[in-house]
Amino acid sequence: MIKATYKKYILNFKNPSGTSRGILRTKETWFIILEENGKKGIGETGLFRGLSIDDVSNYEEKLIWVCKNINLGLERLLAEIINFPSLQFGLEQAFLSLKSVDKFELFPSEFTKGTAAIAINGLVWMGDKQFMKTQIHEKLKTGFSCIKMKIGAIDFDTEIELLKSIRKEFSSTEIELRVDANGAFKPKDALEKLKRLSELDIHSIEQPIKQGQLPEMAFLCENAPLPIALDEELIGLFSSEEKKKLIDTVKPQFIILKPSLIGGFSGSKEWIDLAESNTTKWWITSALESNIGLNAIAQFTYSLKNELPQGLGTGGLFTNNFESPLEVKNGTLQYNNSKNWNFNL
Repeated sequence: MIKATYKKYILNFKNPSGTSRGILRTKETWFIILEENGKKGIGETGLFRGLSIDDVSNYEEKLIWVCKNINLGLERLLAEIINFPSLQFGLEQAFLSLKSVDKFELFPSEFTKGTAAIAINGLVWMGDKQFMKTQIHEKLKTGFSCIKMKIGAIDFDTEIELLKSIRKEFSSTEIELRVDANGAFKPKDALEKLKRLSELDIHSIEQPIKQGQLPEMAFLCENAPLPIALDEELIGLFSSEEKKKLIDTVKPQFIILKPSLIGGFSGSKEWIDLAESNTTKWWITSALESNIGLNAIAQFTYSLKNELPQGLGTGGLFTNNFESPLEVKNGTLQYNNSKNWNFNL
């Protein structure tokens, strides 16, 4: 018999981090701990307040239900909590962890052996011009060749000037620039803004307009002079039919997969299969999980052999993250086996 318990944990940002939804200072997360025959398994249910579809008042109640009914087995539980993608993600990890020789090695590979790395983008948070410029230079200095800049919180002309200043120093062959608007543009002026961004050799823009405006998003994907990546648009779609309809209607150039927000590994795989049966490319991004969830996402990502830079550089954002072998080095995420895990709740 498996025994299941859960714990809540508050992650504290080293620096307040700006998004189009406001300033983040803390991030709440939860862990599922499984025990069977003296072995332990750990999974992180990466709830993201204000963004997760399962940010609901009965979240903890559902977590209690999952723990009480853990012996129904993974498949049955996943079906029962289809509306709770972060719980699905945590459960998948916990069961894999329980069955693994090492509870932190869920997908053994060259990555977990420390002999291969995952290319990642450097993340630049929103803020005033000087703060963003400082972050950009830090990322370039530490070896990143792909930078993702969050836009939409300060004046658009100022953001364009910032991007221009990068392009004056570095061509698109030296630095790949991605931007993430988090839905900040209005449909009526989005195309004009995308035209201005395209002049700066931008790789892609994430979620230019708010989710749920499918005709407008389809229009932009067809007419914009730069590739569009859907992100928030994927959240809250549970059935295969809904997912297929989104891809077929909008025809995005990219989709971005956050396992915590879209139903874990199985939810991500379903999106990947749909994307690959069309002409849509994809990459995977963490959603401010602790190193427990980030570790699981990174190992899963490596197993999929996607060569694009992934969005997995968030482990160093918190003052009270758990020590782990994960290490960001030269624009890549690596597994340094000389470093040990320190997971104490």
